Amino acid sequence: MKTTAEKIALALGIFAVVSGCTAASNQTQQSSNVTEVANSTVDRTATITVDGSSTVYPITQAIAKEFQANNNVKVQVNISGTSGGFTKFCAGQTNISNASRPITQAEMTECNRNGIRYVELPVAFDALTIAVHPQNNWAKDITIAELKKIWEPGAQGKITRWNQVRASWPDRPLNLYGAGKESGTFDYFTEAVTGKAKASRSDYTASEDDDVLVAGIAKDPNALGYFGYAYYEENQNKLKALPVDSGKGAILPSRQTVEKSQYQPLSRPLFIYVNPWSVQNKSAIYQFVDFYIKQAPKTASSVGYVPLPSEAYQINYVHLHQGKAGTVFAGKAQLDLTISELLRKQKQF
Repeated sequence: MKTTAEKIALALGIFAVVSGCTAASNQTQQSSNVTEVANSTVDRTATITVDGSSTVYPITQAIAKEFQANNNVKVQVNISGTSGGFTKFCAGQTNISNASRPITQAEMTECNRNGIRYVELPVAFDALTIAVHPQNNWAKDITIAELKKIWEPGAQGKITRWNQVRASWPDRPLNLYGAGKESGTFDYFTEAVTGKAKASRSDYTASEDDDVLVAGIAKDPNALGYFGYAYYEENQNKLKALPVDSGKGAILPSRQTVEKSQYQPLSRPLFIYVNPWSVQNKSAIYQFVDFYIKQAPKTASSVGYVPLPSEAYQINYVHLHQGKAGTVFAGKAQLDLTISELLRKQKQF
């Protein structure tokens, strides 16, 4: 086990490489924060509260389960969608918020109003997956233009059959399943497909819980829906993924197509937002998030997401222990973001 001095030296050393020099006064305060956390005794009766994205849930829940196996600290992980999670987080009701999109300007304002600061930690990349029932033998792929035709607000009550989307498809009902309006997946998908966040028809089966969507599509041969790749990978025997053509050929979601920046514009980063400044549970939060950062690459891959480069997780560690509050996204999602571009943003933060 490293000594406290070695931990501080490691954190400050990585920070110097990644982020450059900061003002001397900031360094003194930040070093003090690292020392304080390293020397703190974890409250073994502490409870860490996590809420938010169902997309990020599989990563956080798996890491929380492993953490609790060797610690008496309790980690409660719930799902209310990214927006619902930020509502609780910015009200000071939770310690960590799972998010499938960056924090918005409105949420930043609410956090500021309540004195809630946060560290933004990207933990993996996702491929938003378009899924149909395995008995669907007519849809071999789908274009972004066709997805827009299906999901734009003007399609409500009008585009209700498969042959209305593509003439060669059969005259069968088109039953839609998608993210609920509190979901970050809803925000990202609508912006990527219809051109405006939250601009969507509403006559579809909606849920912030992706398991609900999986179950619906798995029972409905006329279904089409969307959710995070991990839920498709876990249920491949019940679902069929459609390759998506954004103008450069139809591409299936996969780790390889995300890493090569081919599956666009439906690839996106996933985050946790951490408030480590809470007086209550402070040491437990640092201990858990340290463990989270360490386990994230393996866990993200095991549940079906794309892990980030090791350098990204090193930067996460430094940002956490240096108290790097804020976001690199200026309150909005960035479409067509690649893993390398995300890493560059982290370095410049």
